[in-house]
Amino acid sequence: MNREEYEISIEELKRVDKNTCTVIDIRDEISYNYGNIPNSVNIPLEKIKNDKSILPKDKRLIICCKSGQISDTLAEELREDGYDAVNLVNGYYGWLKDKFTDDDYAADVEKSIRKKFSKTIWGRFTKAVIEYELVKPNDKIAVCISGGKDSMLMAKLFQELKRHNKFPFELVYLVMDPGYSVENRDVIENNARKLNIPITVFETQIFESVYNVEKYPCYLCARMRRGYLYKKAKELGCNKIALGHHYDDVIETILMGMLYGGQVQTMMPKLHSTNYEGMELIRPLYLIREAEIKHWRDYNKLNFIQCACRFTDTCTSCNPSNTGSKRQEIKQLIAQLKKINPQIESNIFRSVENVNLNTIISYKKDDYQHSFLDDYDK
Repeated sequence: MNREEYEISIEELKRVDKNTCTVIDIRDEISYNYGNIPNSVNIPLEKIKNDKSILPKDKRLIICCKSGQISDTLAEELREDGYDAVNLVNGYYGWLKDKFTDDDYAADVEKSIRKKFSKTIWGRFTKAVIEYELVKPNDKIAVCISGGKDSMLMAKLFQELKRHNKFPFELVYLVMDPGYSVENRDVIENNARKLNIPITVFETQIFESVYNVEKYPCYLCARMRRGYLYKKAKELGCNKIALGHHYDDVIETILMGMLYGGQVQTMMPKLHSTNYEGMELIRPLYLIREAEIKHWRDYNKLNFIQCACRFTDTCTSCNPSNTGSKRQEIKQLIAQLKKINPQIESNIFRSVENVNLNTIISYKKDDYQHSFLDDYDK
């Protein structure tokens, strides 16, 4: 048999009979839930390796991973075991890239923000902007886009805010390429065109710099990325950079600091830069729930990259030793606590708004450590 008979293209996938064929997505559950081919079935690679009998033998199996490489090997193994299995060429990313040929529907996406998500997204965005004074007259803001759902939504929200234009301010939609794969770079640029976001792209070699760092590579990478964004934004005449951290990021950071860092701290809605004079960081998605961002994404049938990091660029199923991050552990912990107390998330958020210093043993302000003993007998 020719190799082509063991493969199926994205175009051929559109014409398959769903009654006789099933797309088996072997990526990890998190990646699958972030974005997937409609009507596909998620069975992570490790589960299949442990028990191939969970796969149906009465259908043609179209095996799909991120880019079509791991799935190609698995499809060959399955054929040796008697399954009718073929590989989806270029995998989920190939399907995702094909989606960009659809008609431009930026106007419908914008309409959904104003109508469908006026309370849960637009209202909370404007509340954060006003309550925390994130945007001021004559600001020039670098809206930093990583390519994920959060930063892309933030860009669309800023476009909507600009249309209202109650006072003059400028926007630059800034994309830093720290060493993305070709596939990830294509996804980001195509999504920007599709959503009518005029991005400015600049390149760095951050992934290459931290690739062989064994101790805290993610921390180093994040610091370097932040520094490059500040530097480029300042070169472009900006006085602020906007990042796409949302409400869930805030409460997860609070718990991570307590459980893993032994400290009470939070992710602030805005910060003055300590290294770049006159620069400020703002987080306009501060009050928006991640579930609503996902709802917006799915409602508009949008697909974004999950994580473009060189360390996690492959699916977890392609790297079985990757058991998840501390942040993922915290997400799962909060989900469990929410089953007991539905108010747990809002209580965590409010806990850093209602700090009573009279009940704190010690706290740090600037470089000075204050103790309750300082004025205990006064």
